[in-house]
Amino acid sequence: MGSITLDPGPQVLLVGTNESQIRQMGFDLQEAGYVPSTAYTAKAGVALALEGKPALVVVDRLLGGESGLVLCQTLRSRGLKAPIVLLMAKDSLEDRIACLECGADDYFLKPYRADTFLKIVQLYLQAPPTDAENLRFGDLILDIASRQALRNGRIIELTMKEFELLKYLMEHPREVLPREQILENVWGYDFVGESNVIEVYIRYLRLKIDGEDEKRIIQTVRGVGYVLRET
Repeated sequence: MGSITLDPGPQVLLVGTNESQIRQMGFDLQEAGYVPSTAYTAKAGVALALEGKPALVVVDRLLGGESGLVLCQTLRSRGLKAPIVLLMAKDSLEDRIACLECGADDYFLKPYRADTFLKIVQLYLQAPPTDAENLRFGDLILDIASRQALRNGRIIELTMKEFELLKYLMEHPREVLPREQILENVWGYDFVGESNVIEVYIRYLRLKIDGEDEKRIIQTVRGVGYVLRET
């Protein structure tokens, strides 16, 4: 009887200078069925990310004398398409904006908690449903399988959180959605009660999906929330 070879799980690259924390994260990933690889400098992180083609990259914002934000920018400029998640010490509006502007998809907060970390990893590495139908609103199409949007033939790349937010809006067209409802359904356990994170993501979504001659379809309802509508 031949032996059964199990496929290894997705590879997750961890980049950080806190070696004990990185080792613990690697152990937790391995226990959960993933294949961790580690780098303790930004230079080593770039090399491993580009050579190893990980499914997900996790970067500590504080990399000794270097910046995790700069590392994210470098990886994106070198063509890395994999999701990048930042490990950050604080959660101000400025930090969220910096996270998005450097090319990261998401972040989670110190102190490190295995359950929170593994939920985020699972979110980014779970396969999209193969039988899911696309969502359409006017000239905007959301491709569920590729997690891309298309508007007038223009392909729009989305981060995971942008995709989840746009998906939720497109599942409730012309319905005014309160900020609290959006938070609960898109951000869940992490952000209930902190509605200003939505403004950051709405702004980035609008920059991506609204071309020069295209109508703004994500409307602000002052004091309430947002609605997807044509006018």
